[in-house]
Amino acid sequence: MSKSTAGYIGKRLARFWLYLAAVSVMAFFLVSLSPVDPLKSNVGQAALGSMSQEQIKRLEAYWGVGIPAGRRFLNWLGGAVRGELGVSLLYRRPVLDVIREKAASSLWLMASAWALSGGLGFLLGVISGVKRGKWQDRLITAWCMAAAGMPAFWLAMMLLMLLAVRFPIFPIGFSIPVGMAAAEATLADRLSHAFLPALTLGLTGVPNMAMHTRSKMIEVMESDYICYARARGEQGWRLIRRHGLRGLLLPAITLQFGSISEMFGGSVLVEEVFSYPGLGQAAVTAGLGSDVPLLMGITLISAALVFAGNFAADLLYLAADPRMRADAGRKGGRLHVHDGS
Repeated sequence: MSKSTAGYIGKRLARFWLYLAAVSVMAFFLVSLSPVDPLKSNVGQAALGSMSQEQIKRLEAYWGVGIPAGRRFLNWLGGAVRGELGVSLLYRRPVLDVIREKAASSLWLMASAWALSGGLGFLLGVISGVKRGKWQDRLITAWCMAAAGMPAFWLAMMLLMLLAVRFPIFPIGFSIPVGMAAAEATLADRLSHAFLPALTLGLTGVPNMAMHTRSKMIEVMESDYICYARARGEQGWRLIRRHGLRGLLLPAITLQFGSISEMFGGSVLVEEVFSYPGLGQAAVTAGLGSDVPLLMGITLISAALVFAGNFAADLLYLAADPRMRADAGRKGGRLHVHDGS
């Protein structure tokens, strides 16, 4: 590894810690401004009315009511620096244990949807660009335009009604069959329960990748080197594979890794519709229940995932194009992205 590349990676990692610090401060104080009363939302107004003042004070101390936001943030930050994200107020378990349990389901779901959206979107984009103006292009473009305007929760409900209610091919929700212990669930059970959520989440990411790839494919097909290759007698899939795909891969890599944040945001809605016990549903539960330690832990994990996706894209760029490694050294760690064509 060259000094310029090592310096670039070091500066990006330093920015990562600053990024996490900024996200932590903003997330904590935004949660502090929430009008949700943790006692009323978790205990209930009727139950509070029947409690003594001593019991209410103990509950207020447990939920942190009345403690200044700055003091609560410093207490949380001190534990986070030591790698301790606290105890979930709702689950009464360490936050890291809850996140580890939820992430096992959520990351599997998002990884499947991420691969589906990238692979299918890239393929449709290539076909649409090569068949520009023909019926294949018009069909793919029309579908992408329609799919881009579909909210994730609406698409989830349509697939749920069609493939789980009208035609009961897949389970209606959850990650394992109802009444079955997690240890008893087979891989087939988990796959069948994850199929519809993964399909929904994956389809929401296809239009962006397909339309971006189509635009780049049209530019590549109109380039001079494609004209020269055609003049030499190359055509069909061989022409596209040898000369067309090279100009598409780097932009597609950036777009795909940059979509991780959108994938995580979409998973929140999809998991709610399918009652899928992942990080998205846990974040909603923590927000509605004022479980600040759990919500902050999920926020940090999601921010780290987004940064890791963008960082991985940059490293792939550096590995794929020597010009970018030179730019990273000359510009003091700032990566200047060349056009892939």
